[in-house]
Amino acid sequence: MEPLIVTVAPVGAELTPDHTPHLAVTPAQLGDVARAVRAAGASMIHVHCRNDDGTNTHDVARFRAASEAIRKQSDLIVQFSTGGAIGMTPAERAAPLELRPDMATLTCGTVNFGDDIFENSFPIMRGILDAMKRFGVRPALEIFDRGHLANARLLEKQGHLELPQHVEFVLGVPGGLDATVDNLVDCVRALPIGSTWSVAGIGRMQLPLAVTAIAMGGHVRVGLEDNIYYSKGRLATNDELVARVVRIATEMGRPIATAAQAREILKLPAAAGTS
Repeated sequence: MEPLIVTVAPVGAELTPDHTPHLAVTPAQLGDVARAVRAAGASMIHVHCRNDDGTNTHDVARFRAASEAIRKQSDLIVQFSTGGAIGMTPAERAAPLELRPDMATLTCGTVNFGDDIFENSFPIMRGILDAMKRFGVRPALEIFDRGHLANARLLEKQGHLELPQHVEFVLGVPGGLDATVDNLVDCVRALPIGSTWSVAGIGRMQLPLAVTAIAMGGHVRVGLEDNIYYSKGRLATNDELVARVVRIATEMGRPIATAAQAREILKLPAAAGTS
């Protein structure tokens, strides 16, 4: 099997400092997280940003500071979120793309998100994809439900998206596809030929789905955005969650991708200053 890409999602849009003291709020804290998770075996970081008071922001200056802090402390692949937070406008969500991160997520359809609605209509998706093309940013397709794969194919048919791409299954969000092994296998079978893929299981299903992906030859996403606990009642840190899947993968005979190897697997350019 090819080396395992471990992505860490350390912040997200839903957590508050009241949920966990390990939430990275400032750019400097994100840089510290990047250093720790890189040492633990991660090769990519999924970036949301917060204001100093912990509220969500897609301010370009904040993303610039976060990206600089991450790159100063690690060689991680930097993947921005264009999901933002519920209530942000499409323009707000796409604004940080001008910073040209290595990758950025594209959620491929509207989904219920607990009591809220995470809106991703075709006009919104096309607008975000157009911004990605303008700034040369590779999309990572976030799939919350099986029909989102059909949406991606329609975007390809319309000329807005090239397939295959890297696909990230986010399973277990209340309102989305349940986080089960059967659902993951069904989604993987429906992938466009040549796709790379990873899975993020929400809550207690983070670890079972990560182990399944390791065995299936896929990749994994862990981190506090998706799960704040290491075990029942015991809060986790991002680097602990990374270290656990790295240890399990190693025991299963799956090598761990360096950031340079992950770039090769994902067909991304080499990092600046490398060849």
